[in-house]
Amino acid sequence: MIRNTVPRIFFLSFLFSILYISSIHANWQPAKEGNKIILIRHSIAPGSGDPLGFEIKDCKTQRNLSKEGIDQSKKIGKLFKLNQIKIDRVLSSQWCRCKDTAKYAFKNYKEFSALNSTFQPPYDKNAKKQIKELKDYIKNWNGNGSNLVLVTHYVIITSITNVIPRSGEIVIIDKNFNTLSTVTTN
Repeated sequence: MIRNTVPRIFFLSFLFSILYISSIHANWQPAKEGNKIILIRHSIAPGSGDPLGFEIKDCKTQRNLSKEGIDQSKKIGKLFKLNQIKIDRVLSSQWCRCKDTAKYAFKNYKEFSALNSTFQPPYDKNAKKQIKELKDYIKNWNGNGSNLVLVTHYVIITSITNVIPRSGEIVIIDKNFNTLSTVTTN
Protein backbone atom coordinates (compact mmCIF):
# COMPACT_ATOMS: atom_id res chain seq x y z
CA MET A 1 0.00 0.00 0.00
CA ILE A 2 2.78 2.47 0.87
CA ARG A 3 4.74 1.60 -2.30
CA ASN A 4 1.80 2.59 -4.49
CA THR A 5 1.18 5.79 -2.53
CA VAL A 6 4.71 7.22 -2.85
CA PRO A 7 4.78 7.24 -6.68
CA ARG A 8 1.27 8.71 -6.75
CA ILE A 9 2.22 11.47 -4.33
CA PHE A 10 5.37 12.20 -6.34
CA PHE A 11 3.40 12.23 -9.59
CA LEU A 12 0.68 14.49 -8.17
CA SER A 13 3.29 16.86 -6.72
CA PHE A 14 5.07 16.96 -10.07
CA LEU A 15 1.79 17.59 -11.92
CA PHE A 16 0.82 20.38 -9.52
CA SER A 17 4.25 21.99 -9.98
CA ILE A 18 3.87 21.93 -13.77
CA LEU A 19 0.38 23.44 -13.56
CA TYR A 20 1.54 26.12 -11.11
CA ILE A 21 4.57 27.01 -13.21
CA SER A 22 2.44 27.17 -16.35
CA SER A 23 0.07 29.63 -14.65
CA ILE A 24 3.07 31.77 -13.68
CA HIS A 25 4.34 31.73 -17.26
CA ALA A 26 0.93 32.14 -18.87
CA ASN A 27 0.63 34.92 -21.41
CA TRP A 28 0.81 37.97 -19.17
CA GLN A 29 2.47 40.06 -21.91
CA PRO A 30 -0.61 42.13 -22.81
CA ALA A 31 -1.04 43.12 -19.15
CA LYS A 32 2.69 43.90 -18.82
CA GLU A 33 2.26 46.40 -21.67
CA GLY A 34 -0.39 48.23 -19.63
CA ASN A 35 -3.61 50.00 -20.58
CA LYS A 36 -5.51 46.71 -20.60
CA ILE A 37 -8.69 45.62 -18.89
CA ILE A 38 -8.20 42.56 -16.72
CA LEU A 39 -11.44 40.76 -15.96
CA ILE A 40 -11.38 38.23 -13.13
CA ARG A 41 -14.18 35.84 -12.38
CA HIS A 42 -14.57 35.56 -8.62
CA SER A 43 -12.67 32.69 -7.03
CA ILE A 44 -14.19 29.36 -6.04
CA ALA A 45 -17.53 29.74 -4.26
CA PRO A 46 -19.33 26.38 -4.20
CA GLY A 47 -22.77 26.20 -5.75
CA SER A 48 -24.51 28.01 -8.56
CA GLY A 49 -26.49 31.21 -8.71
CA ASP A 50 -27.66 32.84 -5.51
CA PRO A 51 -29.61 31.23 -2.66
CA LEU A 52 -33.25 32.10 -1.97
CA GLY A 53 -33.42 35.09 0.33
CA PHE A 54 -30.13 36.47 -1.01
CA GLU A 55 -29.42 40.02 0.17
CA ILE A 56 -26.66 42.04 -1.45
CA LYS A 57 -25.61 43.68 1.84
CA ASP A 58 -25.61 40.45 3.89
CA CYS A 59 -22.81 38.00 3.12
CA LYS A 60 -24.42 35.34 5.31
CA THR A 61 -27.23 35.04 2.73
CA GLN A 62 -24.86 34.56 -0.23
CA ARG A 63 -22.55 31.98 -1.74
CA ASN A 64 -19.15 32.76 -0.35
CA LEU A 65 -15.58 31.78 -1.12
CA SER A 66 -14.49 28.40 0.16
CA LYS A 67 -11.07 27.94 1.77
CA GLU A 68 -9.89 26.90 -1.70
CA GLY A 69 -11.40 30.11 -3.11
CA ILE A 70 -9.61 32.25 -0.52
CA ASP A 71 -6.31 30.52 -1.37
CA GLN A 72 -7.01 30.99 -5.09
CA SER A 73 -7.62 34.72 -4.51
CA LYS A 74 -4.33 35.07 -2.67
CA LYS A 75 -2.61 33.23 -5.52
CA ILE A 76 -4.08 35.72 -8.00
CA GLY A 77 -2.54 38.59 -6.05
CA LYS A 78 0.83 36.80 -5.94
CA LEU A 79 0.73 36.18 -9.70
CA PHE A 80 0.13 39.89 -10.34
CA LYS A 81 3.15 40.76 -8.17
CA LEU A 82 5.33 38.02 -9.63
CA ASN A 83 4.54 39.18 -13.17
CA GLN A 84 4.91 42.86 -12.20
CA ILE A 85 1.46 43.82 -13.48
CA LYS A 86 0.79 47.52 -12.92
CA ILE A 87 -2.68 48.28 -11.58
CA ASP A 88 -4.48 51.60 -11.96
CA ARG A 89 -7.51 50.54 -9.93
CA VAL A 90 -9.48 47.48 -8.87
CA LEU A 91 -13.26 47.52 -9.15
CA SER A 92 -15.53 44.75 -7.88
CA SER A 93 -19.10 43.56 -8.10
CA GLN A 94 -21.04 44.20 -4.90
CA TRP A 95 -21.49 40.44 -4.35
CA CYS A 96 -19.45 39.24 -1.35
CA ARG A 97 -17.63 36.51 -3.32
CA CYS A 98 -16.29 39.16 -5.71
CA LYS A 99 -15.42 41.65 -2.98
CA ASP A 100 -13.60 38.91 -1.06
CA THR A 101 -11.70 37.86 -4.18
CA ALA A 102 -10.61 41.49 -4.67
CA LYS A 103 -9.75 41.90 -0.98
CA TYR A 104 -7.62 38.75 -0.73
CA ALA A 105 -5.90 39.37 -4.08
CA PHE A 106 -5.34 43.13 -4.01
CA LYS A 107 -6.37 44.46 -0.56
CA ASN A 108 -7.85 47.71 -1.95
CA TYR A 109 -10.82 47.89 -4.30
CA LYS A 110 -14.00 49.88 -4.92
CA GLU A 111 -17.46 48.53 -5.60
CA PHE A 112 -18.94 49.10 -9.06
CA SER A 113 -22.57 48.02 -9.54
CA ALA A 114 -22.15 47.55 -13.33
CA LEU A 115 -20.11 44.43 -12.43
CA ASN A 116 -22.96 42.84 -10.45
CA SER A 117 -24.35 39.50 -11.55
CA THR A 118 -27.27 39.45 -13.96
CA PHE A 119 -27.55 35.66 -13.87
CA GLN A 120 -30.98 35.33 -12.28
CA PRO A 121 -34.10 37.33 -11.38
CA PRO A 122 -34.54 40.05 -10.39
CA TYR A 123 -31.03 41.14 -11.44
CA ASP A 124 -31.32 39.79 -14.99
CA LYS A 125 -33.50 42.80 -15.81
CA ASN A 126 -30.43 45.03 -15.34
CA ALA A 127 -28.24 43.25 -17.90
CA LYS A 128 -28.47 45.69 -20.84
CA LYS A 129 -28.13 48.75 -18.61
CA GLN A 130 -25.13 47.32 -16.73
CA ILE A 131 -23.30 46.18 -19.87
CA LYS A 132 -23.77 49.62 -21.44
CA GLU A 133 -22.53 51.32 -18.25
CA LEU A 134 -19.53 48.97 -18.08
CA LYS A 135 -18.61 49.46 -21.74
CA ASP A 136 -18.92 53.24 -21.40
CA TYR A 137 -16.70 53.16 -18.31
CA ILE A 138 -14.05 51.11 -20.11
CA LYS A 139 -14.13 53.32 -23.21
CA ASN A 140 -13.62 56.45 -21.07
CA TRP A 141 -10.97 54.92 -18.79
CA ASN A 142 -7.35 56.06 -19.21
CA GLY A 143 -4.84 53.83 -17.47
CA ASN A 144 -1.73 55.90 -18.14
CA GLY A 145 0.26 52.70 -18.62
CA SER A 146 -1.44 50.72 -15.85
CA ASN A 147 -4.30 48.22 -16.04
CA LEU A 148 -7.91 48.27 -14.92
CA VAL A 149 -8.84 45.18 -12.87
CA LEU A 150 -12.52 44.19 -12.77
CA VAL A 151 -13.62 41.40 -10.42
CA THR A 152 -16.99 40.11 -11.53
CA HIS A 153 -19.12 37.12 -12.56
CA TYR A 154 -18.92 34.82 -15.56
CA VAL A 155 -22.18 36.22 -16.99
CA ILE A 156 -20.67 39.73 -17.20
CA ILE A 157 -17.35 38.51 -18.63
CA THR A 158 -19.14 36.36 -21.22
CA SER A 159 -21.40 39.28 -22.20
CA ILE A 160 -18.46 41.44 -23.26
CA THR A 161 -15.90 38.82 -24.39
CA ASN A 162 -17.69 35.58 -25.34
CA VAL A 163 -15.22 33.81 -23.01
CA ILE A 164 -16.82 31.49 -20.43
CA PRO A 165 -14.32 31.73 -17.56
CA ARG A 166 -13.82 29.26 -14.74
CA SER A 167 -13.70 30.44 -11.15
CA GLY A 168 -10.63 32.61 -10.65
CA GLU A 169 -9.86 32.77 -14.37
CA ILE A 170 -8.32 35.98 -15.68
CA VAL A 171 -9.33 37.40 -19.08
CA ILE A 172 -7.19 40.20 -20.49
CA ILE A 173 -8.85 42.46 -23.08
CA ASP A 174 -8.15 45.75 -24.81
CA LYS A 175 -10.43 48.80 -24.83
CA ASN A 176 -12.06 47.48 -28.01
CA PHE A 177 -13.15 44.35 -26.09
CA ASN A 178 -10.79 42.05 -27.98
CA THR A 179 -9.66 39.09 -25.87
CA LEU A 180 -5.86 39.08 -25.78
CA SER A 181 -5.10 36.35 -23.26
CA THR A 182 -6.55 34.21 -20.50
CA VAL A 183 -4.83 32.92 -17.38
CA THR A 184 -6.18 29.99 -15.39
CA THR A 185 -5.43 30.03 -11.66
CA ASN A 186 -6.83 26.71 -10.43
